[in-house]
Amino acid sequence: MTKVLTDARSIRIKGRSFLAVMLSPDLPFDDWLVRLDDLAARSAGFFLGRPVVLDVTDLEIDRAQLAELIAELASRNVSIMGVEAARPSLLGPGMPPALRGGKPVSDFEPTRAEPVIELPKKPVEAEPRQVLQSMVIREPVRSGQSVIFPEGDVTVIGSVASGSEIIAGGSVHIYGTLRGRAMAGSLGNASARIFCRKLEAELVAIDGIYKTAEDMATNLRGQPVQLWLEDETIRAEKLI
Repeated sequence: MTKVLTDARSIRIKGRSFLAVMLSPDLPFDDWLVRLDDLAARSAGFFLGRPVVLDVTDLEIDRAQLAELIAELASRNVSIMGVEAARPSLLGPGMPPALRGGKPVSDFEPTRAEPVIELPKKPVEAEPRQVLQSMVIREPVRSGQSVIFPEGDVTVIGSVASGSEIIAGGSVHIYGTLRGRAMAGSLGNASARIFCRKLEAELVAIDGIYKTAEDMATNLRGQPVQLWLEDETIRAEKLI
């Protein structure tokens, strides 16, 4: 007997991209967790409400070790949404799913509805839309705000307050005081730089390498500064 579906309601499924933090632990995990605790203590709220992916590339561990690490992270309110480069034997019931092939957000640029325009009699070839390479913010970034632009540079014509953050795929330019967090080269751009008119940052990072306020030279505090990455170390100098 044929059954007729009488409920016309449907399930809506959409594709969407999110920028996640990638954590790449190293052995021994106890030492790595100490460094993680140090980062969290010096940059309050860094992982709060943020999707996190665990990268276990080339780690010689078993399922029990991975499960223990995920539990340790959970106790620190770091929720793992997925594990990248995990062997099938590492994952199982109750574990985060395996993730592969992460791509920059720009690869998933959503299409926007365009206004309907009557075409002239002679057809006109539509110009291809260009992906923005920079974002300009013409007002201060207030505490609690996050500006995320993985496609390129971010320029702030104003200050970045304590408790706020700028995350850019390219470089970060701040024409004011940097009191919050600035992360450049967020998708793997080691040539990205950070520029600010007055350095009072809680944290700066380039291509995943970070430096907190306590690690910055005291003679650079309150000065116009540029920061760049060299031999996996953040360098800084005063702007002339």
